[in-house]
Amino acid sequence: MPQTVEQQDISMNDIKGALQSGNTDKAINLCQQALKNLGDKDKEQQVDILYMLAVAQRSKGAIVEANQTLDTLLPLAPEHSRAYQEQGYLYLLTGDKVKATLAFAKASKLNPALLASWQQLSTLYAELGPASGQNHATQQVEYLTHLPTEIRGARDLMYEGKLALADKVCRRFLQNHKHHAEAMLLLAEIGMQLKLYHEAEFLLESCVEIHPAHINARAEYVKLLSKLGKFSKAKQQADLLLSKQADSQPFLAAKASAMVGIGEIEAAIAIYQDILKTRNDLPGIQLLLGHAYKAQGEIKAAIQAYRQAYKIRPSFGDAYWSLANTKTYQFTDSELTLMHNQLNNVALEVDDKIHLQFALAKTYEDRLQFEQSFHFYQSANNSKKDCIHYSQDKLEEQISAQKTVFSRDFFSAHSNLGAADPAPIFIVGLPRAGSTLLEQILASHSMVDGTMELHNILGLAARLSGSKSGYPNVMNEIDKQYFRRFGEQFIEQTQSYRQGAPYFIDKMPNNFMHIGLIKTILPNAKIIDARREPMACCFSGYKQLFAEGQEFSYDLSDLAHYYQSYQALMTHWDEVLPGFVLRVQHEDLIDDLETQTRRLLDFCQLPFEANCLEFYKTKRAVKTPSSEQVRQPINANAKEQWKHFAPYLSELASVFK
Repeated sequence: MPQTVEQQDISMNDIKGALQSGNTDKAINLCQQALKNLGDKDKEQQVDILYMLAVAQRSKGAIVEANQTLDTLLPLAPEHSRAYQEQGYLYLLTGDKVKATLAFAKASKLNPALLASWQQLSTLYAELGPASGQNHATQQVEYLTHLPTEIRGARDLMYEGKLALADKVCRRFLQNHKHHAEAMLLLAEIGMQLKLYHEAEFLLESCVEIHPAHINARAEYVKLLSKLGKFSKAKQQADLLLSKQADSQPFLAAKASAMVGIGEIEAAIAIYQDILKTRNDLPGIQLLLGHAYKAQGEIKAAIQAYRQAYKIRPSFGDAYWSLANTKTYQFTDSELTLMHNQLNNVALEVDDKIHLQFALAKTYEDRLQFEQSFHFYQSANNSKKDCIHYSQDKLEEQISAQKTVFSRDFFSAHSNLGAADPAPIFIVGLPRAGSTLLEQILASHSMVDGTMELHNILGLAARLSGSKSGYPNVMNEIDKQYFRRFGEQFIEQTQSYRQGAPYFIDKMPNNFMHIGLIKTILPNAKIIDARREPMACCFSGYKQLFAEGQEFSYDLSDLAHYYQSYQALMTHWDEVLPGFVLRVQHEDLIDDLETQTRRLLDFCQLPFEANCLEFYKTKRAVKTPSSEQVRQPINANAKEQWKHFAPYLSELASVFK
């Protein structure tokens, strides 16, 4: 007896086949039945089927039904570029060219490889204006049209989040078209999204050497160098861009951003101000100007710049969040109303929504309205989690591998192979555990340079991960002479962040995962574990919107699991490397600053200096969320802030009883 449609497993190929043959009724029927069979089991598949259903309905001329389908799809996937492209087509069918333009613009912003959207925009802007919009759309059409079909397809896959497939297509193309500039650039962009920064850096460096006139590749190279903290090199590359386009606002901003990174903050501020003299309608430049002022400790000037940013673009969520993230700014009632109004804007970008939700959460916390505050913290974290992919299982695999490879036997067989330089002081732990305070105390010592959260160890781990055995397993296979070389490279690559003191700090908290690697390549380095009481640490992380990474921090269950995993690995390091790590409990530091500071300096083999107790007087650029706290004398205000939210934190409390 043949199966009915209801009994069959319906594939996307079945639906696409019906559409391609022009049988829209069959395609609609297949989509509707597939959705019925699927239920709420698979959100990603549900989104794909809803999109195909909207296409089929539009093809049939069922405009109302197609719009209803998109109204179901977009809350599930608010950054679905092709859904907005479908909206554009539907608006064209009803003659609403203004809304069609907005929809195609949204689609092309989310996925710049959507040739069809750019083609529609080129026509619409020609009719409706502005001329600059038509010029840009026409340029994009020309750029995409001249790309090899494979690379255009791979670019589309990348923007749709299908990174593994995009990577595969791009590599296959490069096998037959070695050193193709656009393919090298795209493969580097994919690598950056996969956090394979070393490979991306190598590709971009090679690309600009082979194709020195390729502006886009060099611009991406500057961005990556800044992301990696290689600010001196980023500045040099930005100057090369400016030698070709001296008045380019993006290139000037890129140079200024690099200058902030190397401490040339006043000169960077001057560049931002010069840009704003020419164009005073650039909220992004106002934001960067605010960040530069904040890093320098000029908080009033930073606030003024952030406020100007949202006045230019009232939906600019990052401007509100940057104000909240000063930890000292108090929003006015009118600003609070403005934020709520923006949050209710149906056209609000997802990124703006997340920033606004975090800003509102901080606002209500400051006003002691804790239930309302937690509502926004929870909404903000849920919104952010929808945009990322985090796996507790993957973390457990990483922790287990570290424990397996870096055993007592490993360190017995690999002792004193690395570079002997004792200069590096690593501060590790979880974000929001007090590492910035420890850094500021140490950086107040005359023999210690404060730097930033350096990516070098993470970059080395990523490089080793590319080996056949993977990292950390490859550590047992590497020729032992390489360990000294790795250590020397670390010292050499971090030289540009130092100011001449004998010791310097690397405050990358995630390096707790790589203490075994650090010990192997830098046996005389110092490791300080910044530890904070788990409820306070986890909730503080939950309240923070991080610039990048820390994907575990947007869910209370993930936070608890991550904290426990971190504890377990630190216990392992204590067992296999006794005495190599100094644990500093944040609460102990708050209660007795001098005793803990002396203990810290003794561990680092540094003589006591009273300046370390007056760390808040030390003038240096600080770019972490705690920048304003460490410019104040020590206080216990934050020790038990989480208790205001205790009724909503049972998920954490059940773990940390």
